[in-house]
Amino acid sequence: MSQSVNVPINSDNPTISLKRPSFIVRWPVIPSTILGFLILLAIFAPLIAPHPPLEASLADRNAPPVWSDEGSWNRILGADVIGRDILSRVIHGARLSLLVAFVALVSGVVVGTTLGLVSGYFGGVIDEIITRIVDVWLGLPFILVALVIAVVVGPSLGTMVMLLALLAWTPFVRNVRAEVLSLKSREYVAIAQITGASTTRILIRHLLPGVFNTVMVLASLRIGQLILTESFLSFLGAGIPPPAPSWGAMISDGLNYVRDAWWISVFPGIAIFLTVMSLNFLGDWLRDWLDPRLRQI
Repeated sequence: MSQSVNVPINSDNPTISLKRPSFIVRWPVIPSTILGFLILLAIFAPLIAPHPPLEASLADRNAPPVWSDEGSWNRILGADVIGRDILSRVIHGARLSLLVAFVALVSGVVVGTTLGLVSGYFGGVIDEIITRIVDVWLGLPFILVALVIAVVVGPSLGTMVMLLALLAWTPFVRNVRAEVLSLKSREYVAIAQITGASTTRILIRHLLPGVFNTVMVLASLRIGQLILTESFLSFLGAGIPPPAPSWGAMISDGLNYVRDAWWISVFPGIAIFLTVMSLNFLGDWLRDWLDPRLRQI
């Protein structure tokens, strides 16, 4: 509930009422609730899912959701073209998508932040080499590169993690480098250099804490893009191979049955939308919260 604050102005206009943003506006309640629910589903998927995700029953082929005329509680969100339970596959798909995106993100954060620190602190030839590598990589059409690698190496969980890690690191390099270029001229860094602190100590103890907020914001925004990319590649057949319950592959499975069995594609699509939307909102809130200039009253 909004609160009012009376601020005295002058005798003619004694007070003015400023409304504080409500709790639900000041804090990311809705996206945090959605993400917390998805994480719980991912962790306890084998206990929560009503059926094994790979179990097929031709008797339930294209079974509609429970609220339809021919639906049943045995298939709450319906079944796909070979009778696999949609709800169970969506739940297990949350585990798969979050796991792949998290592992790839951690790899991207470590590599990108390290290169950004080194590039910004040393400058010169090292900075030029790292910056040019980033520029060349950003100029490559990632989707085409991913498709070629998937065809040559073969689609697998490891290949998917590797591809997403290759996608994740570049924004960390650029943003961390820009922060370090500003931080390395501060007095506390100069004092550390004068007192004989090693380069490693300066990077880890003095510069890394200064870029931590930037890294956290980028990570919260990047993980949603990684989940979306993984789903897109799985939709194209270059991601996690079937019969694994990937959200993107589930949408692809129901593509030819949208008119008669729309639930096969719609429910995994809703899961992707809610996950990416919640991560983006959480990232925006985190950016505003960590930057005092953007905080609301």
